Amino acid sequence: MAPQVIDHKGGVWSIAVPIPDNPLGHTLVHLLETDRGPVLVDTGWDDPDSWDALTAGITACGFAPADIHGVVITHHHPDHHGLSAAVRETSGAWIAMHAADAALIRRARAARPGQWLDYLLVKLTAAGAPDDHLEPLRAARAARAARRGRKAPARRAALPDRGIEPGALLDLPGRRIRAIWTPGHTPGHVCLHLEEAHPAQQDARPATFGRLFSGDHLLPGITPHIGLYEDPDDVAPDLHDRGDPLGDYLDSLERIARLAPAEVLPAHQHAFPDAAGRVRELIAHHEDRLSDLRTLLREPRTAWQLAAAMQWNRPWGQIPAASRNIAVSEAEAHLRHLVKRGHVEPVSGSDPVHYLAI
Repeated sequence: MAPQVIDHKGGVWSIAVPIPDNPLGHTLVHLLETDRGPVLVDTGWDDPDSWDALTAGITACGFAPADIHGVVITHHHPDHHGLSAAVRETSGAWIAMHAADAALIRRARAARPGQWLDYLLVKLTAAGAPDDHLEPLRAARAARAARRGRKAPARRAALPDRGIEPGALLDLPGRRIRAIWTPGHTPGHVCLHLEEAHPAQQDARPATFGRLFSGDHLLPGITPHIGLYEDPDDVAPDLHDRGDPLGDYLDSLERIARLAPAEVLPAHQHAFPDAAGRVRELIAHHEDRLSDLRTLLREPRTAWQLAAAMQWNRPWGQIPAASRNIAVSEAEAHLRHLVKRGHVEPVSGSDPVHYLAI
């Protein structure tokens, strides 16, 4: 099958790299030509078919996989960072990532076996998850303990060897691309502003300028997941005394709107114009959701009960268990933001913790 490659002109290409068994379908890996060779923005999922699609796409752009000079990662999720190690092994390319997401990779590599599962059980119990949801996780933990030492460790995510400094120009000879820190989807998510006139624009500095590699921060038809910045070392997470990922995301959206790129090149779906218009839609979506949650919290609810009552893309009863965990994390991110705004507070003495609108 021919690789799905789009020439966005001006030495910018996108390569569709499949994500196995995922409704998103693929990650759009972008290739940027520089004076020292091609640089990738993200790499795609670590899977043999995905690797074949990436290398075929690089070839279709007129380069060999061994030509890759560097890899810039928008964020650490496996559909973006998964193939970075394979790219580096093939080409010797450097890998750049924001320090906050690099720290998450180092923490994951240092974690003891089963630590994440232990944390998830504590977290979901504190959120009020019922026993029928927790029991398979307990069984998985017991099974892991029984087979400890019998299975070779999975391939670990590549450690970056360069940082990405917010606001700084990347060291890409012949190109002018600036890192914009956009936390929310992950703590170290970055967008990349190509500060060069769009090939379709004639003016030297029109009202909208350049192109934005937006990762998962800004997508044309999907609202990115905003959950908690999970920490498996925290065995007793306290929802209202920690960070505010949703607040970070909303602030980041405002920064992108002020940037006013002529075109957005996201990591999923398709390129699109009018970043500011899409930002307005996303801010309105979250404000509507926060308003709905305040209405739901006229009576005390746990984070689990709140997630079960929220509007999703399908009824709660049809959402698989793993996706329910993600939904609870999203509900908690909104809860935390409401607490920080002074609109919601935990009910004193409740166990699991219930929340109530003020």
